[in-house]
Amino acid sequence: MSALARYFYRQGYNVSGYDKTPSPLTDKLMDEGIRVHFEDNISLIPKDLSMAVYTPAVPKENAEYQFLEKSGILFLKRSQLLGLLAKNKTTFAVAGTHGKTSITAAAAYILQKETMITAFIGGILTNNNSNLIYNKLSDIILVEADEYDRSFLTLSPDIAVITAVDADHLDIYEDKKGLIKSFNDFANNIKKNGTLITKKALLDHIQTEANVRTYDIKSANSDYYSENIHIKNGRQYFDIVTPSGIIEKIPLAVGGLHNIENAVAAAAIADIAGVNHQTIKHQLTSYKGVKRRFEYIVRTKNHIYIDDYAHHPQEINACIASAKMLHPDKKICGIFQPHLYSRTRDFADEFAKSLEELDHIILLDIYPARELPIEGISSEMLLKKINKPEKMLLKKEEIVPYLKSINLEILITMGAGDIDRLVNDIKKMFDNE
Repeated sequence: MSALARYFYRQGYNVSGYDKTPSPLTDKLMDEGIRVHFEDNISLIPKDLSMAVYTPAVPKENAEYQFLEKSGILFLKRSQLLGLLAKNKTTFAVAGTHGKTSITAAAAYILQKETMITAFIGGILTNNNSNLIYNKLSDIILVEADEYDRSFLTLSPDIAVITAVDADHLDIYEDKKGLIKSFNDFANNIKKNGTLITKKALLDHIQTEANVRTYDIKSANSDYYSENIHIKNGRQYFDIVTPSGIIEKIPLAVGGLHNIENAVAAAAIADIAGVNHQTIKHQLTSYKGVKRRFEYIVRTKNHIYIDDYAHHPQEINACIASAKMLHPDKKICGIFQPHLYSRTRDFADEFAKSLEELDHIILLDIYPARELPIEGISSEMLLKKINKPEKMLLKKEEIVPYLKSINLEILITMGAGDIDRLVNDIKKMFDNE
C-alpha cells in the first residue's frame, strides 16, 4: 500500500491515507509529504477524492471502508489497482508463499541499472530505503504478486516467478489444493510467449503453456543454479550457472542459503530480460537486501542481532538454519511473535518443531492483524507444544529487561506483526553495553 501511495505522490497527486497504528513506515511517508491519520473517522477523509484504494487487511466493519464503499467514488482493492497499472506494460511478477519479497527486491535492484523500470516491492529495499523504484518513462513494471485473497490473479505477466506453494492462508483457501489451484490460475495468466520461472519440483503441481525455465539452489538439472558456495569472513561467495554461461565469484552481503537461491531467481529474471552477466554480478555484489529479511541489526565481536519477517514454519526453519550456518557454535535466542490466530491454529505443531531448533525460545502474544480471537488459540497453547526447557512467554514491555539479565550470543526477532517496534530498543540495549 505504501509503495502505491509513493507512486501516485510521485505522479503529482495529493495522497493521504489511514492506518491502524503509527510505525516507522508511516513516519517516513509523512516525512515525504503524504498525509496519514490513525483514527477510523470518516470526517478525516478528504472531500475531493478521485479514487480510494484499500488492502484486504482492513476489516469490513471499518467505518471509513464502509463509507467509501457506498460513496460512489472509484474504490479499488490494492491488487486491482496494480493490475490496472500493469495492464499496458511489460510486466514481471514474483509470486510464491516464501521468498517473493527478496527476489522482487534483488531483481529490481539489478534491472534498474540497465532498464527503465517501476517496481513495487513488499518490503524496504535497503539500498534505496524504499519499497518503490520509480521511473516516469518506464515501460516495464515489476511487482511482488501476493497470493493472499487471490490478489495476484489481476496480473497478466510477461515473466512470472513462482517460488513455493507451501500451505498458507488457509483462512482463504481452506486447504493446499485450493492454494495450488490459485497458483495454476496465476501461471495460466502469463501472456502468450511469456516465461514462467519456477522450481523443477513445482512442475508436478503447476501446469502452464508458457515457456518454462527452472532455478534451484544447487540442482544441475535446473536452468539456473548456484555452485562453488563458500563462506569467507562471514560473507557468502558463489557462482550462478545460466543457460548462456557462468557468473563467477559473486559475494553476497545478505546471509543464508535461501538468499543465494533468491539471488539465483533474481538473476534468472534479469538474464531472460536481457541484462548482461557483468551487470548482474555488479548489482548482486552491492545488493544489501531487504529490511527485516535476515537483517543484521547488530554485528560485533561479542553480539549478533538479526531481525527477520519470518512468520511461517518454513521461513523460521530457513532463518534459524542460516544463522547456524553463518555462526556455528554460538547459542541462539529467538523471540517469535505469532501472526494471526488462524495461522497459529493451522500450523501449531509445525511452529513448535521449527522453534525447537533454537537454544532459547521467547514467545510474544499473537498479533491478530485482521482477525478476532479464536477460542483455545494462544501463544500459551503454542508454548506448551514446544518440547524444549528454555522457553517462556513474555509481554513486549518485558523483553528488554529480560534480555539484559541473560547472556546473549545470537539474538533473532521473528514475526510479521508489530515485533519490529522492539528493534530500536533492543539495538540501544546492545549499543549501551
